[in-house]
Amino acid sequence: MIIPNKLKKGDTIGVVAPSNPIIGENIQEIMNARKKAQNYGFKVEFSKNLFSNTHGYSSSAKEKAEDINFMFANKNINMIWCAKGGENSNSTFEYLDYNLIKENPKIICGYSDITSLTNIINSKTGLVTFSGTNFKTIATDETDFSYEEIINRFINCNDNLGKAEDYKVLKEGTAEGRLIGGNLSLIRGLVCGKYQVDFKDKILFLEELGFETNPALVSNYLYYMKQNNVFDKIKGLWIGSYNHESNISLEKIVFDVIGNNYEFPIIKSDNFGHIENKIVIPIGTMARIDTTSKEKIKLLESFVNNS
Repeated sequence: MIIPNKLKKGDTIGVVAPSNPIIGENIQEIMNARKKAQNYGFKVEFSKNLFSNTHGYSSSAKEKAEDINFMFANKNINMIWCAKGGENSNSTFEYLDYNLIKENPKIICGYSDITSLTNIINSKTGLVTFSGTNFKTIATDETDFSYEEIINRFINCNDNLGKAEDYKVLKEGTAEGRLIGGNLSLIRGLVCGKYQVDFKDKILFLEELGFETNPALVSNYLYYMKQNNVFDKIKGLWIGSYNHESNISLEKIVFDVIGNNYEFPIIKSDNFGHIENKIVIPIGTMARIDTTSKEKIKLLESFVNNS
């Protein structure tokens, strides 16, 4: 495992757009986010292709990967913050320089479609990456909760994963494993193939956007994972947010799919995913689920270098 250096005021944040293009109102939102970060005391550097839209639906895969590789190589960049989500950050995989990333570890953060990127970087390099709010969102959220979570995690090195009352137990038990996960539809895409990730002995955290993914499609994704033995490999399951107009819950769909056929503990919280108030989850860090404890899930090791 490789951990990046912590962040401090005066450091430079590099902003990249590995997913959907920054166009229309997103441009002003990015500018507003930059101002907010600068007001806190950060420097902000936009990547070369941040505002590119080469294909008409996003910049090219090579442009995206070029920006990510450059930010890792640039010694003046202390954190890489993904601008927004979308649909195709996986297009970067074959063009990323994983040796370069491994040799220049630094914080990289985002959520939604960025799930693909953060999990594959962790899988290929051992670098702890982070599921947390995207850069644009700090200017569009109604509160500063998610931005403050970024500050607490990366500057203050706070290892708390939320309040005890945020969690409920769906299946009793204890488990230890490295954290892996994020958006369900993207994790499904990492189950098999050239860019599959290793689910063995992991604690898997999952959330989904109900606006785009109906319960039947959630079931589809989970059955695909079940049929490819993901649930035979993991040590624990942590379910996050899912809000659909049907009011069918993510936990109901999970149990419809897996039943009581697995021994691992399952917990639920609404503090990560496609909601405003998002904690920051380190991918690749050892954690423990203990359903008998007040703290249902706890980090067991450092996720940033505090020296």
